[in-house]
Amino acid sequence: MARIVVIGAGLGAMAAAARLAVAGHRVTVYERGTTYGGAVGRFARDGFAFDTGPGLLHLPAVYRDLFVKTGKEPLEECVTLTQVDPASRHVFADDTRVDLPNASRAGTVAALDAALGAGAGERWGDFLVRAREAWDRTRRPLLEEPLPADPAPLAREPYPALKAGLLRRPTTTLAQVGARELRDPRLAALLDAYAWSYGFDPATAPASAAVLPYMEQTFGSWYVGGGLRALADAVYERCRKRRVEFVFDSPVEDVLEKDGRAVGVRLAGGGTVEADHVVSGAPVPALYRDHVVEWSRGDAVPHHQATGTGRVTVCLALRGPREAGAVHRTVVHAAGGLPTVTVLRPDDPALRPDADHESVTVTATVPTSPERDAAGWEAFADGMAEAAGRAVPGLRERLLWRHVRTPEDVRRDTGAAEVPGPALAGAGGRLLPAGNRSPLPGLWFAGGWSHPGGGLAHAGMSGALVAGFIVEGADFRGSQ
Repeated sequence: MARIVVIGAGLGAMAAAARLAVAGHRVTVYERGTTYGGAVGRFARDGFAFDTGPGLLHLPAVYRDLFVKTGKEPLEECVTLTQVDPASRHVFADDTRVDLPNASRAGTVAALDAALGAGAGERWGDFLVRAREAWDRTRRPLLEEPLPADPAPLAREPYPALKAGLLRRPTTTLAQVGARELRDPRLAALLDAYAWSYGFDPATAPASAAVLPYMEQTFGSWYVGGGLRALADAVYERCRKRRVEFVFDSPVEDVLEKDGRAVGVRLAGGGTVEADHVVSGAPVPALYRDHVVEWSRGDAVPHHQATGTGRVTVCLALRGPREAGAVHRTVVHAAGGLPTVTVLRPDDPALRPDADHESVTVTATVPTSPERDAAGWEAFADGMAEAAGRAVPGLRERLLWRHVRTPEDVRRDTGAAEVPGPALAGAGGRLLPAGNRSPLPGLWFAGGWSHPGGGLAHAGMSGALVAGFIVEGADFRGSQ
């Protein structure tokens, strides 16, 4: 039985902890904050509740596998999962609207044809065929297997170049894919929105980001009853049942090294904890920035993904019930100087004081570099709320109060203002996250900042990969 210290109680770290505990190891999690969940947070006030992190779950099979491997109760006995249908409503700059069904290729094609004109659905369908090629080429190495020692093949673009006569026109960015292949600004905006939702700027994201809409439209979108925070609750309880120990309000300030190997951690209070393995779920950049990991032997900082973007979340408490025909998720595309926003309106009694009120969450992706003061963020939130008004009738008149969460708030709670995205091939490898093996033997990386990247499903996969390495050894090759 090995002694294992886990830094941070995010979803990826807890997924690793539960699997390691089931394998017979003694696992203790040290979390610098007062609660678990990492980016999967919750804001509550006056009977209203809001997810401050992800609002929908994709690839729920990842958490089904976690619960099957760590206990008798399957995931669906611990949380309520509901497919979101329609998966999303899109409101474009010209006020054209389209509802896209959940996990139905034919339904999506028909909906786009009806809303945007004959041929629009076919162009989108043809694009998804090419996106599937990129998915098939990268699914195993980017999702199910450890990052290879030589990631050079993943630095090459897997999205197939579009044939134009006898020539192939290279498409190096997702924005170029939209302009050249979709040939409709509304379809291009639809494609762009998927990139923004994962924290990528389509003008710089590689063409391989086409796998993001393919993944959602193929495998579907799911809502967890009570909000995504309920999933964090369930994973935490699974860890507790497997005898994982949690210590909150306990920042780790140093990873201890002896004879070229991690042997424990030093806590902020000065105490030390010995360990045979250390699993870090903290943001990889923050570990080095805060000198938690810093070795005199001069190891280079491991590569890590840098999107340069964060998220602003505006929680809106509204009087009055949802109107008939309201949908769970609406993407309101940029128009008239207003930002592109995602509006989430879950019809969930757990998130509102009563049937005569509604909780609405509005999010937008923004660069993390521009400095804004409090007044600047409030002004930006004004624009987000105005854009959301195109999706929520009478929003201005119904508003009771709002709560604004900025990238700096995310930095305070998680250690990083950026929101990491899923690993993407191409782009010279710059959007590959850190590998699960750190440069220091005995120290492992789990969570959204490590392979296979950000997002709930990807974080859960990273926990499975780290547990696989520790339990099965260096020969571990990923899920089968």
